[in-house]
Amino acid sequence: MTTQTVSVPEVYQGQFGEFTITQSDRNGVIIYRAGLMVAALSFAIGSAIVLFNNPIALTALTPLYACFSLALGVSLLTIHIYMGVLHRLLQVFWAIGSLTSIALAFSSSEPLAVTVYSHPMTLFGVGFTFVALTGIYFKEAFCFNRLETKVLTLTVPLLLLGHLLGILPTQPKSILLSIWAILFLVFAARKAVQAIPPDIGDKSVFAYLKQQHSAK
Repeated sequence: MTTQTVSVPEVYQGQFGEFTITQSDRNGVIIYRAGLMVAALSFAIGSAIVLFNNPIALTALTPLYACFSLALGVSLLTIHIYMGVLHRLLQVFWAIGSLTSIALAFSSSEPLAVTVYSHPMTLFGVGFTFVALTGIYFKEAFCFNRLETKVLTLTVPLLLLGHLLGILPTQPKSILLSIWAILFLVFAARKAVQAIPPDIGDKSVFAYLKQQHSAK
């Protein structure tokens, strides 16, 4: 007879007690990272089309943006953030940006990116998607001290606000967009090879916060 070895889950010591990491937890992190990678690739391809000014490929910008936005939504659904209010707020921002983008895409004959570029005021709606994305960058910079996410946390608002206010010339916009696309790919690639437990965080904190919320 053969003896089957049963693996015992590793027990972690959290701030408010012990906890274990389940396969469901790991799957959530994998989905979060996959969403980031799809979003980064979609954004990079779209940025390349814009930067190289390929008029033939402009029609691909809207589908690429749709892939980017959907993937970002998946990541926002599965990301681990201790502050539940902040987590929900980022999801609301994404929803506002997504609904605005859908409305603009169906109401304009131009590709969505061209519409937003030509009419900066549309960023008051579409821009909420990028506020949510910047929230992810900030969270990752705060939790893991990543250089690329620190730079991205500053680059994204600088580019979008500069375009909205009309104070950035074309060349600096192109440079900032290139930095954004490259560092987003670097960020997604580094997340893909990072150990999974740190992305799950201290589950005892989540349990404690849930208990406090239930008590209220």
